[in-house]
Amino acid sequence: MDITTNPKIATRPEDENLGVVANIAYGFQHVLTMYGGIIAVPLIVGQAAGLVPAEIGLLIAASLFIGGLATLLQTIGVPFFGCQLPLVQGVSFASVATIVAIVTAGGGLPSVFGAVIAASIIGLLITPVFSMIIKFFPPLVTGAVITTIGLTLMPVAARWAMGGNSNLPSFGSMTNIGLAAFTLALVLLLSKLGNAAISRLSILLAMVIGTVVAWALGLVDFSNVMTGPIFAFPTPMHFGAPTFELAAIISMFIVVLVILVETSADILAVGDIIDTKIDSRRLGDGLRADMISSVVAPFFGSFTQSAFAQNVGLVAVTNVKSRFVVAFAGIILVVLGLMPLMGRVIATVPTAVLGGAGIVLFGTVAASGIRTLAQVNYTNNMNLIIVATSIGFGMLPIAAPSFYDQFPDWFATIFHSGISSTAIMAIALNLLFNHLKLGNSENQSVFAAGTEDRSVRSDVIVELTEGDYFTEGKLYDCDHNEVPVVVVEKSAH
Repeated sequence: MDITTNPKIATRPEDENLGVVANIAYGFQHVLTMYGGIIAVPLIVGQAAGLVPAEIGLLIAASLFIGGLATLLQTIGVPFFGCQLPLVQGVSFASVATIVAIVTAGGGLPSVFGAVIAASIIGLLITPVFSMIIKFFPPLVTGAVITTIGLTLMPVAARWAMGGNSNLPSFGSMTNIGLAAFTLALVLLLSKLGNAAISRLSILLAMVIGTVVAWALGLVDFSNVMTGPIFAFPTPMHFGAPTFELAAIISMFIVVLVILVETSADILAVGDIIDTKIDSRRLGDGLRADMISSVVAPFFGSFTQSAFAQNVGLVAVTNVKSRFVVAFAGIILVVLGLMPLMGRVIATVPTAVLGGAGIVLFGTVAASGIRTLAQVNYTNNMNLIIVATSIGFGMLPIAAPSFYDQFPDWFATIFHSGISSTAIMAIALNLLFNHLKLGNSENQSVFAAGTEDRSVRSDVIVELTEGDYFTEGKLYDCDHNEVPVVVVEKSAH
């Protein structure tokens, strides 16, 4: 699909093209939103592997470059690959713990790259199975998962607002939190303005203004922007040829399963937010784009790829549904990967500024999930307890990060993600209560009884006139005169 598609012939909301200028502006907004997340993984892995700053920079550049290509594949699409939705792709944070474990166990980066390649190939082969689970994702399930996506990201926003790095003495200072609050206030103020373009760009403008204010306060250092090369192409296999170790591959495959679940949830979430149809084929195309990107990434020095949940929030906040906006974000990421200079400029945005914007972004994701849950019928069924248990289960690793520390590694890897925990629990309980009817009690539990809808007979409504009102157990007309209530005895049958 040509990224200059005529908006007049677009039949899906995601196919709208806003023009080059708008696409670039909104694309930068997406890049700024996910930039901190996409560079976090190579930073953590590089430090764990004992790399020097220059080599860590190569990991970051590779992650930006591959993330951009993966985003273009996901948004533009080719046959069998790419769901053609406004989804930003990047290095998955779900793989960090496993990658660090492989590196510190002595396998080094070549072992990590080999594990990612092998596990992603297996993931690519099993995507047809995952794409068939679309029928098990009704609003009951997707609403719980979308809500959890927003809630699980809130600790990220909180850490950003506090400064990002807990090892710094300024972490949690009033300066950082004040800067985050200022950015949040700017987002709200700009969103309130009548100009639609300013309102849609409120996140980007707030981050730019927040960065300028931080610079004026001496909190931003531009001195390193010109340090290093301006242009550099990621060198294939710079860190050595991949090596394949069975234990590392098995560990990474568990991570791939988590990524498949999370990406499925993100694809369905975006589809719900922009109100477009997601069928099993489209879901499968999106998952295959994830996996093929993850297969290619290690050859350039990057890791597993997945959709970024924080950008789902940006789509919900701005209501900019165009996939071409995100395609331009992919182009920007590729340029950043090829031009470390641009990456260093964007890296000057203070983490606290990102935190202020993140509160709105991630909160909006949760609110979108709640809106989806409002479509669910809770009358005389177990849907309320399914939602309650699923979200509660997903909150366990967020409320207590060490909750699964004593569990087997494979189990902890899967359920340490609140998103995967909620998705698995919601699907399982929906199957148990709503698909497997055998054994269901006719008298549902107190959870169902408490949600029984009230009803009023139509003949009672007919007797009411305009201005009638009911208060303190009595009915009054528009002149405040009490209307007698006649008790009608039920006839015997």
